[in-house]
Amino acid sequence: MKVKSFLEAVDHERVVEAIRAAECRSAGEIRVHVTTKSVDDAEKAAAAQFEALGMTATAERNGILIYIAPKSQKFAIIGDIGIHARCGSDFWHGVAQAMSADFKAGRFTDGIVKGVAKAGEVMAAHFPCAIDKPNINELSDTVSED
Repeated sequence: MKVKSFLEAVDHERVVEAIRAAECRSAGEIRVHVTTKSVDDAEKAAAAQFEALGMTATAERNGILIYIAPKSQKFAIIGDIGIHARCGSDFWHGVAQAMSADFKAGRFTDGIVKGVAKAGEVMAAHFPCAIDKPNINELSDTVSED
């Protein structure tokens, strides 16, 4: 799929709203990134982008990245060491499966929102908001692109 077509098909506002809703229930951070590049290994490319976006800088190392490469028709969901240690690889693959059906049907925004919601559920379970301190937004909620 052409990247421009994908980006035009995604309702960025709805994705940002989903990110904010997921993050308000936890101390975790979620980002969505769309690359214009072709990738062979989406998980490897996601890991590199995770670093490039500064996602390892969260206080509890609990950032989650949904990485989408429309040109290659691939995507990956990865988490930093804090969240990954609590949910493991099976969780990320489960989120990907939940998104995949929507992506195959061309419902890109629905798929992303579903992935964000599932990521938010695990963050809320393992990194609930602290009652005694404000929930600081450590990373941008916008959909990033390269």
